[in-house]
Amino acid sequence: MARRMGARGGTLALCLALALSLLGGCARQEEKSQRQLFAMDTVMTLTLYGEGDTRGAEEILDGSVQQIQWLEDFWSAVRPEGDVARVNAAGGAETEVAAPTASLLRQSLELCAVTGGALDITAYPAVKAWGFIDQEYRVPSQAELAELAGRIDYRQVSVDEGTRDGETVYTVTLPAGMELDLGAVAKGRTADLLAESLAADGVSSALLDLGQSTIRAVGEKPDGSPWRIAVQDPAGTGYLGVLELADLAVGTSGGYQRYFEQDGVTYWHILDPDTAAPARSGLAAVTVVSPSALTCDALSTALFVLGLEEGVQLWRDHPELEFQALFITDEGELYLTQGLEDAFSLTEGYEDREVTVLS
Repeated sequence: MARRMGARGGTLALCLALALSLLGGCARQEEKSQRQLFAMDTVMTLTLYGEGDTRGAEEILDGSVQQIQWLEDFWSAVRPEGDVARVNAAGGAETEVAAPTASLLRQSLELCAVTGGALDITAYPAVKAWGFIDQEYRVPSQAELAELAGRIDYRQVSVDEGTRDGETVYTVTLPAGMELDLGAVAKGRTADLLAESLAADGVSSALLDLGQSTIRAVGEKPDGSPWRIAVQDPAGTGYLGVLELADLAVGTSGGYQRYFEQDGVTYWHILDPDTAAPARSGLAAVTVVSPSALTCDALSTALFVLGLEEGVQLWRDHPELEFQALFITDEGELYLTQGLEDAFSLTEGYEDREVTVLS
């Protein structure tokens, strides 16, 4: 079922010029501590309000930065010493990995399965072939794309565990010629782990902006109000709406985020595993809200590939995934799942847009 939602506009102070950003409010805020770093191929901003129960804010931020760098070492496909790079270079041999890598792979493979392969963490050869890793962009031939698509199959990934000297050992096996790419899940899982660490330190209000549209809110704003997160207009540079939420994560996937143009055609980085080419599903962007940032990142990618009809059906069929979504079509139409109806509003200049609420 679907119904129309009227526009609820208002003037918003946009403070972060990102595809998905925190909107600043006018209320007085507690003292905040902030740290910015470049990791996982993007700029991240960590903002904490107040102090932890046992450690000061600066010490907590130091620990968060170290945690991000530690996880990046494991999950990067371009760092030769990392788990993912070693699995990719193993030529089909069994490769020992750290516990966080095994855990992330298992969670990711479950999401690959539930999305019917719309999310596939073995698409790295195709991503490289298009030039999205080294920015040497090119359009592969149809024959090359067919060959690349034949090497994309998450079902071929094996994650096992055993014991050695009383310790649990995790191993991953991937057929020769296939390669892992955790770009659609690593930032989300990192955000979730950071939020867990902050909660353990007694932090009750924080915003973790991990860049490229991955945001994890910890608790509420210090004044008790919800965080206000802007949603970019994929057809322009403005923000068409705002989500108000607390203690939730947000992730967006859109063709406008990373792309190149050749001979008048735009090619974006979100690939359809079936074709090894940019997904052409009729969607311009998908925003997902969930308690899990991993779910947000993984499903925003999968829903973009699936398109509106199949994406909405996935939402209806899998309430256990605990997510809500905003779909924006190539024509600028907005479709909102029912759980976000009270959390989403249109911004000034977009009040005339119709929003279809899905149930």
